[in-house]
Amino acid sequence: MMRQRLLLLLIVSLILVACGGGEEATPSPVEPEVLPTQETAVVTETPEEATEPVELTMMSHDSFAIGEEVLAQFEQAHNARVVLLPAGDAGAALNQAILAKDNPLADVFFGVDNTFMSRALAADIFEPYESPLLAQVPDELELDDSYRLLPVDYGDVCLNYDKAWFAEQGLEPPQTLRDLANPAYQGLTVVENPATSSPGLAFLLATVAAFGTEGAYTYLDYWEELAANDVLVTDGWEDAYFGQFSATSDGDRPVVVSYASSPPAEVVFADPPIDEPPTAAVTGSESCFRQVEFVGILKDTAHRETAEAFIDFMLDVTFQEDVPLNMFVFPANENARLPEVFVQWAAVPQEPATLSPAEIDANREAWIQAWREAVLR
Repeated sequence: MMRQRLLLLLIVSLILVACGGGEEATPSPVEPEVLPTQETAVVTETPEEATEPVELTMMSHDSFAIGEEVLAQFEQAHNARVVLLPAGDAGAALNQAILAKDNPLADVFFGVDNTFMSRALAADIFEPYESPLLAQVPDELELDDSYRLLPVDYGDVCLNYDKAWFAEQGLEPPQTLRDLANPAYQGLTVVENPATSSPGLAFLLATVAAFGTEGAYTYLDYWEELAANDVLVTDGWEDAYFGQFSATSDGDRPVVVSYASSPPAEVVFADPPIDEPPTAAVTGSESCFRQVEFVGILKDTAHRETAEAFIDFMLDVTFQEDVPLNMFVFPANENARLPEVFVQWAAVPQEPATLSPAEIDANREAWIQAWREAVLR
């Protein structure tokens, strides 16, 4: 009997040991943890912030425009997000950038033109960058040999006239600046105040370049003749072009200071569509002033590498070919193809009036004040 009990106890013990061994030999559904492969480990260990796009802020004047799909191409190629910061007209935007010099508002600034270039460089707010894409930009547009400001586009401020009005009156449209002082053109012209308008300032500079500041007949003599010939002065381009110009409003002035690229804009935005513009530009020798717009990297940017890449992108063909129909100016890159409407209707002056940025900066305020006394007195 005793031997039977011992045998039974031994059998029970063996069963318990066998059950314990079964737990160790049979893996549970979640253990042991399966180690990741080397490839999986890299993904798991990459910090989340390393995959976040770089946020690049570009400060500009209010007129900057480019296609969203074009910006998206840069963003996708460089893991970046471009934030646009419009800050008023070119002068006001530049003033803000200068005032914020010690605590920059952006990484990149676009919209300094040759009328404000010397002021921008004197303020020392930009870092040099010699983009390799400058090889595709004509030398005459590269006005800063320190490479702090790089040319992106250019446009010519010119007289525009109403073709139908002159045809109906049997009068030849003006061909030169001097024509506007002729009694035959009395009361026909509207211009913008150079103290309050960028094209107004550019047109004033065209007259300074064409007639000079010394001698028997100066730019002030010319403006006094225009005033005597009943020139109309408005505060800005919008009022002049859409409020007083006979081709685009109920106004009675068939000559206006605008851009050589305004005629193709008339075709693009016409509703209903038209085959040719109702306006044309006067592009004779020294009758237009060429504005060049620049981009630069603001000092102390935290994203220097991305800023350089973005400037390269702005100077490259994809961006440049998108410029004309967004800002109605010409691309700086000579390899960029123009849209057909520009080829047909945008005149390019062969001899635009020019002044050096340094000369403009040194005399701009004095020229404007003298203009006020001659025209608005």
